[in-house]
Amino acid sequence: MTILLGLAVLTVLLLIGTAAGKAVGMTRWGVPEALLAGALGLLIAPTGPLPLLPQNVIDFWSELPLVLLTLVFGSLLLGKPLPQIGTLWRPVASQLLLALTLAFGQFLVGGLAVLLVLGPLVGAPPVMAALIEVAYEGGHGSAAAMGPTYARLGLESGESLGLAMATVGLLTATLVGGLVVVLGRNQRWLLAASLPISLHPDNTSETQAADPEPPAKPLLTRLGQGLQVWLPNLALTGVAVLIGVLMLSGLQLLAEHLGGGFALVIDGLPVFPLALLGSLLVRLALEKTGNAHWVAPAVQGRVGTLSADLLITAATACLDLALLGEQWLPLTVLAVAGLLWNVAVVLLLAPRILPPNWFERGLVEFGQATGVAASGLLLLNMVDPGDQGDALTPFSIKQLLLQPFIAGGIITVIAPLAISGWGLPTWTGLCLALVVLWITLGLWLGRSHPVGRQA
Repeated sequence: MTILLGLAVLTVLLLIGTAAGKAVGMTRWGVPEALLAGALGLLIAPTGPLPLLPQNVIDFWSELPLVLLTLVFGSLLLGKPLPQIGTLWRPVASQLLLALTLAFGQFLVGGLAVLLVLGPLVGAPPVMAALIEVAYEGGHGSAAAMGPTYARLGLESGESLGLAMATVGLLTATLVGGLVVVLGRNQRWLLAASLPISLHPDNTSETQAADPEPPAKPLLTRLGQGLQVWLPNLALTGVAVLIGVLMLSGLQLLAEHLGGGFALVIDGLPVFPLALLGSLLVRLALEKTGNAHWVAPAVQGRVGTLSADLLITAATACLDLALLGEQWLPLTVLAVAGLLWNVAVVLLLAPRILPPNWFERGLVEFGQATGVAASGLLLLNMVDPGDQGDALTPFSIKQLLLQPFIAGGIITVIAPLAISGWGLPTWTGLCLALVVLWITLGLWLGRSHPVGRQA
């Protein structure tokens, strides 16, 4: 009953938020309707001004972000043909370097924030420096998975702080990302804005416009045709997720036998990076067997978008206002430090590292680095719903390559252990050296890109 009630209320909130958001034109200002839906959920949460929902519904919603993020990754590579890697190594390499700069920069600014501000002011433990990357890049799933590790290292509230930071990341990714969208439109940084009118997805040719509108089909016929498209596509997404679950189970069994550091890393590894690999394997199998026509790109895109909308709604509604009030200083310092770093990298470095479609690719990377991949895809859909700028393919391949390491991967798990073992100054110095290296390589690679729009 709790599951049915939770899903029903969440769906109604999203419908109301979407309708209200469209009525006031929220997307024109770069704010997704899902954020309004989450705010409505926060109002009727047990700690809100109108406590209409029972606590067990909120507890159920708090478990949804990891599930929904897994669906996002499970559908990510299904909807588009797999590219020839030989033609993509350079754009993917630049995307990798930008993502590495963002991730290790979050470790860097987190270390500086704890060493220079939080340590002297409130005696913050050194491992708190890793919270930005865990929460912003990894999200709720990584924050929950890393909770026991933080507790063992002396930060008992690490899981709660990580979950709160992850929710703040989702909010700031959508709000600040929306402002960046507005800035990009005003500055004409969007590649779609420079395409010929006939190439825009919202435009049709004159010949198409002149064709008479086909007669409307009966409702049952339309429903039947819709099910014929949706059901196999949902099944394909489910197979991709199942592959990820089986792979994680296999790694966990292996970790039980090997133990040591490998077991420690696997214990903190969420399933969504492996669901992305499952998405790749399913797409590869379909193409090799000549069955790629089973996939409807619009349906796969809708699965990812709807999952992202529900994720943002649920995470916003579960925001722990009491914890934010108690830990407002460390949360504020870390959140602002990480956000400023992400904005600076995307606006200052992305135009110089990425190819001419730098804004779309930098925007989706900003969303990923601030509020996980769901926020990045949501922002990309706001500026380029038809992926005319071809930002999704290099981003997806980059995710496949980096996800096992950052944003909930091996480095995310190792970081607090390294801070505890080496000391925060040594870890922060290492991150500084790596950030300088990634930026240098990125700028060098960016020199060979075709001249595009200027920042």
